Amino acid sequence: MKFEEIYQNYWQKVFRLAMGYVNDEDLAQDLTQDVFIIVYQKLSTFNQQSSIGTWIFRIASNTCLRSVEKKQKHQTTALPQDLSASENQFEVNDQIKFLYQCISSLNEIDRLIISLELEEVPQSEIAEIVGLSNGNVRTKLHRIKEKLNKKMSRYEYSGS
Repeated sequence: MKFEEIYQNYWQKVFRLAMGYVNDEDLAQDLTQDVFIIVYQKLSTFNQQSSIGTWIFRIASNTCLRSVEKKQKHQTTALPQDLSASENQFEVNDQIKFLYQCISSLNEIDRLIISLELEEVPQSEIAEIVGLSNGNVRTKLHRIKEKLNKKMSRYEYSGS
């Protein structure tokens, strides 16, 4: 597979994964770019023991984790305040931003698991990427979804 095809197929997925980690579009774009620089540089060493997607998500999660560790002291999860259009027009967009905020408040492993789940990565691949059993991933996903549902219901209740 050519790098251009890989980039086209995985850019948005890696970007959304990064958003789940950092909840900042500019930083997520920078991280996504960093991931694809690494993918480009290491593509010739890819040994196909796993799928290309699993390999890319592993690179992406490691890149995001390093970034989060560097920025841990200065971590913010505030929503952007510069939304200037009507409330109805941005209601769904605000909910998505709030979801990313909720995801970014999870611990690193839970962020990675739910981000991969949202990208529809099979649970067996998620297990391989994070180094857990399939059953453990399934249990963690259930608990993560419960946490996020509680947070999202508070968001909807508050009328934000």
